[in-house]
This record gives sequence, C-alpha cells and structure tokens, in this order.
Amino acid sequence: MKQTLTFLTILFFVTISAFTADIIKTSEGDLSITCVGHASVMMEFKGLVIHIDPFSRAGDYTKTPKADLILSTHHHGDHLDTGAIDAIKKEGTIVVLTEIASTSYAGGQVMKNGETKTFKGLQIEAVPAYNIKHQRSEGNPYHPKGEGNGYVITFGDKRIYIAGDTENIPEMKNLKAIDIAFLPVNLPYTMNAEMAKAAVLSFKPKIVYPYHFKFGESQLEQFVAAMKDVEGIELRIR
Repeated sequence: MKQTLTFLTILFFVTISAFTADIIKTSEGDLSITCVGHASVMMEFKGLVIHIDPFSRAGDYTKTPKADLILSTHHHGDHLDTGAIDAIKKEGTIVVLTEIASTSYAGGQVMKNGETKTFKGLQIEAVPAYNIKHQRSEGNPYHPKGEGNGYVITFGDKRIYIAGDTENIPEMKNLKAIDIAFLPVNLPYTMNAEMAKAAVLSFKPKIVYPYHFKFGESQLEQFVAAMKDVEGIELRIR
C-alpha cells in the first residue's frame, strides 16, 4: 500500500470552531477528530464530546462544545490547564487524571498505568508514558516512569492511541490493533524523528498524527522524511 502524506498548514486560529475535523468511520458511527494544537485534541462520537489535554493557548475553550469526558495525560501545565478544564466542564462531565494531577485538580477520576476503565460507555486504557533518554539532569527525566499516562480509547471497532509526553518506550510493543496514533515530536521533552519512526514501527498503527510540535521545527520535517520508506501507514500533518 502506498503511503499517504497529508499536509495542512495552520498559522493561527482564534476559536476551535475554525478548525477542520477529520471524520473516521467506525462500526458504531462517525468519529470526528479535531487537532486543536499543541497536545490538545477534541473528539466527537455518538453525541459525546471528548477533550484530551485542553490547553488555553491552543484554542479558545470558551467557544468549544462542552465536554462529556476530559482526559489529562499528566500534571504539567500544558496538559493540566485547570482554566481550560473549567471552561468546558458541564454537569456530569468526567475528568480523568493521573494520580499526581489529582492533587492539583479535585473531583477527577484517577487512572494509573495498566488500568482499564469505562467512562460514558467508552473503554479507556491507561498506558505508560515516560522518558528514557531525555533528562533535565542526570537521573531526572523530563517525564519519570509511572507519573504520566497515554490513553487507548475504543470507538466501536477503532482503537485510538493518545501517547502523551513520552519517548519510544518498550511498552509500545504491547499495543495491539491500533488504528490511529497521536505521537509527540517535541525535543527535548519527548521524541526526535528517529524515535518517532521507531515508535511507529513497534506497533504499526494505520494512521499516525504527529502532535505536540511547532510548525517549522526540523524534527517534524525529519520525521516526515524518515517515514517516506514506510509502507502501509498514513501520515497526517494537521
């Protein structure tokens, strides 16, 4: 199968409604995916609105649809933006947090690495997200093992992997039947181009969205170039 490279240049948007959603067909209806920016993603499915790592600098969350489910991958401010969370909460909203994040935002549901839970009828798996190589100082990784989550969300017959802030860790080889993966390409905090390619090859999703990057950064360009010889995987840049 020939690889597809899809490019969309985004300069600036004031509101999330200005973004174009990708529509994914599932066995239970359409899944709408909106790449807001940074590490922020919004999904809509069967009347539910799901926000992952909403961040006020990525979009105007006073104008987005209110959330039924919010997933935070870890406690850093660009992934646990309490102002953005409060802007999109409504009665009945479930906020899923890591254990550390729960000390900064009350009332959430805690998930630890390895746990699987169901929220709003959606199966959510919390998987590891951490650094091995990239460190603030010797023995002090940017994201220590056990603190952050990636999430695998099941929508009908489709499995979506949101990696969070992570490198190409060994646990990625345990990911099964991933249809769509969001992988961070953001030095020095997450992966460089070769790490991101190695991550893709370790579990072979059907579609890959690089995220948590800045347009014009060389690592994104290098990742696109590195993926040119990978067959059967669609690379989408949003």
